[in-house]
Amino acid sequence: MNLTLAPDTATHFVVWGALLIGLVLGAAGQASRFCVRGAIADWFIYGGRSRMMVWVLVVVVAALGSQAVIGLTSFQPERTIAWSDRFLWSSYLAGGLLFGYGMVLAAGCPQRSLVKAGTGNLRAIVTLLVAAVSAQMTLRGVFAEGRVRTVDAWGLQLSGPQDLGSLLAAWVPASAGALRTGVLLLLVTLAAAWLWRRRADLTLLDWSAGVVIGLLVPAAWLLTGLIGFLPEHPDTLEPAWQGTQSRRPEALTFIAPIAHGLDLLTYWTDKNARLSFGVMLTAGVLLGSHLSARARGEFRLESFSNAAELRDHLLGGVLMGVGGVTAMGCSVGQGVTGLAMLSAGAVLAVTGIAAGALLALKAQVRRADAAAG
Repeated sequence: MNLTLAPDTATHFVVWGALLIGLVLGAAGQASRFCVRGAIADWFIYGGRSRMMVWVLVVVVAALGSQAVIGLTSFQPERTIAWSDRFLWSSYLAGGLLFGYGMVLAAGCPQRSLVKAGTGNLRAIVTLLVAAVSAQMTLRGVFAEGRVRTVDAWGLQLSGPQDLGSLLAAWVPASAGALRTGVLLLLVTLAAAWLWRRRADLTLLDWSAGVVIGLLVPAAWLLTGLIGFLPEHPDTLEPAWQGTQSRRPEALTFIAPIAHGLDLLTYWTDKNARLSFGVMLTAGVLLGSHLSARARGEFRLESFSNAAELRDHLLGGVLMGVGGVTAMGCSVGQGVTGLAMLSAGAVLAVTGIAAGALLALKAQVRRADAAAG
C-alpha cells in the first residue's frame, strides 16, 4: 500500500498526525502514570508489579501491531533505526547504562518528564531543558566526537538488519520472517501468561492505557512509514519519508526530539528549521498531559525542595541526554518502540537502562539508610 500524496501534503499529515498521537499519549500517560523508570523502581523498592505489567502490556500490544504493519503493508522496516545494519553493541549498553542511572536521579525519563511538566512540575521542565542541551551536545556538539571515536567505533557492520529474526536466520534453517514470528509468539505467550496470572494487580485504567499506548507505536509506523512515504520524490527521484527528522520511518522516541525541539525554538527564523514528527509528538504529549491534568483536577505547580534535589535533576538530565543519544533511543524509543520491532540493539539498550536504574536505586537506598542511621 503506497499513497501518492504530494510532498507538502504528506509532510502535513505526518506532522499533525504526530500531534494527535502525542495528545493521546500525554493524556493516557498522565491518567495512568505510565513510566518505565517507575516500573523498575516500584518493583525494586516496594515489590509493586502493576506499572511493570503495564510496560509489558504496552510492549506486547506495540509488537503485535508493529509486526502486523510489517507483514500486511509495504512498510520498509529495514529503513528504521531499530533495524539498522550497524550493530552498535557497546553504544547500546553504555548509553543505556548512563540513561538508566540518569532517569532515576531525575525521577523520570523524558516521556514521563513531559507528562509531569504538563501537570505543572517545574522540576521536570528543568530536567527536560538540561537533557535537550546535553542531547544536542552528544548529537553534534562537544560530546559527539568522543562518542563516535569510542563506543560507536566498536560496533559491528552486519550483512542485513538487526532484528532477532534476521540474526537467528544465520544459524537456523528458516526464513527471517518465520523466525521473527516465532520469537513474537513466544514472547507474547510468556507475557500473556504472566499478565493473566497477575491480572488482579491491574485496574481497568491500567489495561486501557496499556492497550492505547501500545497501539500508538504501529499508528506511528503507518503515519511515517506509509502516509509520509514517497516512492519517488519529485525533486530527487529517490524514495523519501516526509516529515521526519531522520528522513526515515519513525515511531515513539523522545531524547533526540526534545533536542530538535530546542533547536527549532532557538533558530525559528532559520529556513532550515522545521517542524517534524518527533517535535510535534513531544508537543502533543505536553499538551495532552496538561489537558488531562486540568480535566482531572490534578494540575498544580511543584518545585525543588532543596539543593540536593536540584543537583540530582541536573545530573540526571545530563546523563539522559548523553546516554539516550548514545544508545540510539530512550526508555520509550528502545524500551517500547525498539522492543516492539524485535530489535537486538533494543534488547541490549534496555538491559543497560535496567542495570543503570538498579545501580541508581541501590545508591539512593544506601543514601537514605545512611541519613536515617
